Amino acid sequence: MRFETRAIHVGQAPDPSTGATIPPLYLSSTYTQTAPGETRGYDYARSNNPTRASLEASLASLEGGEACAAFSSGLAACSAILDTLQPGDGVVASHDLYGGTFRLLDKVFRPQGIEVAFAESGEPDAFERAIHTLKRPRLIWLESPTNPLLDIVDIRGLSTLASGHGLLTVVDNTFATPRLQRPIEYGTDYVVHSTTKYLGGHSDLIGGAVAGSKVHVDKVRHMIISLGGSMDPEGAYLLIRGMKSVETRVHRQCATAMGVARYLAKHPKVARVHYPGLPTHPDHALAKKQMSGFGAMMAFDLKGGLHAARRFCDRTRLFLLAASLGGVESLCVLPIYTSHYKMSRQELAAAGVEPGTVRLSIGLEDPADLIEDLRQALA
Repeated sequence: MRFETRAIHVGQAPDPSTGATIPPLYLSSTYTQTAPGETRGYDYARSNNPTRASLEASLASLEGGEACAAFSSGLAACSAILDTLQPGDGVVASHDLYGGTFRLLDKVFRPQGIEVAFAESGEPDAFERAIHTLKRPRLIWLESPTNPLLDIVDIRGLSTLASGHGLLTVVDNTFATPRLQRPIEYGTDYVVHSTTKYLGGHSDLIGGAVAGSKVHVDKVRHMIISLGGSMDPEGAYLLIRGMKSVETRVHRQCATAMGVARYLAKHPKVARVHYPGLPTHPDHALAKKQMSGFGAMMAFDLKGGLHAARRFCDRTRLFLLAASLGGVESLCVLPIYTSHYKMSRQELAAAGVEPGTVRLSIGLEDPADLIEDLRQALA
């Protein structure tokens, strides 16, 4: 089955007891055993839940993985992968990284004895050098496209590099979604998502997921059982609903984003547009090769710096000033106050984030209305 069909049908068989076309929402926290130590596959909702199992089967199929584990948030999913490491193990991560992941690596796991090295760029040589700074490297952690500057990294090349050193590769696929990019096909071991974003698509749930081989996913699933952090069944139910339309939503959002990026690239008050769909983007050729579309996220730097960026956000009408991304509504944020909040000037400079950088999430509004909103906000 092709992607659109799998999004609707895999893990979504009609309920066998009633024939309900949409599988029911299971809210039970516990499940009656058939005999001591014998169950019908479910015992306690922290460990497993039928609604969550349906979701996991669907997302594993979309990513091309053998298995999937669903978590209470994207950072819970990231934490579960890192919790499989031991003190003294090392992680090499992208230099341009979601601020929450940066803090998780630098402020939470580093003090617990995990070594962390940030590659100076997305080039394989930079990752090679970073690997050699660690005593016992175990993971390469990637985002592509990155948050918030939409850099593209060579997933196949870096997965091959990792394999050559005996390392595992993690790719955060939140921005691209499996509709545009499936890292497992390029040799990635773990794919992680904030399912809050495009997969949910309606700004009404918080969730995360890890997909990959059954062996790898079982390791992080054990962390759900031991440490908690499992996705609630209501969130799983909403996520299943959202994933059914991810093909249609992302296709439309990508088309609108291209028009918005072209408009901003010509605006006299804009210094630079970060969008891989533009030929001027340094990673445009790699994005064309690696992705089936350029996504609906972008950032742009205003010539007037922070003052101009704040003025822009104060003046938008359709672009809502709100954190998160990937929903049906268009959003704008200043990364220095949201995703990269409390990062030092040196850390922001290393990530390439300027005070005047604005990040946009393109929704499903009419493209002409969005461009008119940009026009009046930048006037």
